[in-house]
Amino acid sequence: MSEEHPIQDLMATALDSIKDMVDVDTIIGDPIETPDKTAVILPVSKVGFGFASGGSEFADSSSSGDSESSSQSLPFGGGAGGGVSITPIAFLIVRPDDIQMVHMNDQTHLMEKLLELAPKAADYVKSLINNQGGQQQHNHQSNSQQGPPPSAPEQS
Repeated sequence: MSEEHPIQDLMATALDSIKDMVDVDTIIGDPIETPDKTAVILPVSKVGFGFASGGSEFADSSSSGDSESSSQSLPFGGGAGGGVSITPIAFLIVRPDDIQMVHMNDQTHLMEKLLELAPKAADYVKSLINNQGGQQQHNHQSNSQQGPPPSAPEQS
């Protein structure tokens, strides 16, 4: 016959409370549609959780630590605590032809900046390759249309 230890109830209560607080809407907020219906704005937050619990069983001073006292239920004292930090960090703006991330502060991470620039960089490289290929074709065509280089005029 196994009885639940009081710390299990403490942990279950604390974890259930945290589970109730954690929701997908905590990190990505509810969508907000602009009045002109041209964009949807999603708030993005950074969420931090902390949790701690502990407890102790108190033996009365008359017990000598023998096996009889270990089968008895000893008085228990314990506690649990937690904290939540929610910090808004950005807004995701979704338009039919564009998606943009607007940060709340100027100190964005380098990786985020690189991810934002990646599509533009890919388009730029693609245009360079297309332009270079087009120039090579143009040069080849103009060389073949000109014919052989003119010879020097004959002197009499």
